Amino acid sequence: MNIRRYTEEDLGEMIRIWNDIVEEGIAFPQEEPLDPESGREFFASQTYTGVAEDDGRIVGLYILHPNNVGRCGHICNASYAVDSSCRGKHIGEALVKDCLAQAKMCSFRVLQFNAVVETNIHARHLYERLGFEQLGTIPGGFRMKDGHYENICPYYHTL
Repeated sequence: MNIRRYTEEDLGEMIRIWNDIVEEGIAFPQEEPLDPESGREFFASQTYTGVAEDDGRIVGLYILHPNNVGRCGHICNASYAVDSSCRGKHIGEALVKDCLAQAKMCSFRVLQFNAVVETNIHARHLYERLGFEQLGTIPGGFRMKDGHYENICPYYHTL
């Protein structure tokens, strides 16, 4: 598996993977799917967008961008998406590790996740294994697709 910066040729698969997670409604705050135009703009607007490629196929991706501006602009945020048919193969771990390296190269000092859903135990265990620290819990911070609310757990990692 190779992790690299995305190219225009990757956009179709990236949008499909991203939209699958949006449609699941249990992880990303976004509710509207990306179309080819909005997807192109969205991924191009990030500080860095990386893709995991395995045997010529895009199997995952991540976006990296500032979490805030000005005096807090040194803190970044990221989101990860793995093709549902490829989960459990440590692609997410490879994406997070690459993201940490890219964030440091982009001169960020902290990577912060604002809204990790408490019930997303696989992501939480991965982040904790990689040295992220949980900042607390925000009760009812995420509205799931079915309308009920789950707690969210912000995490951070010093770069």
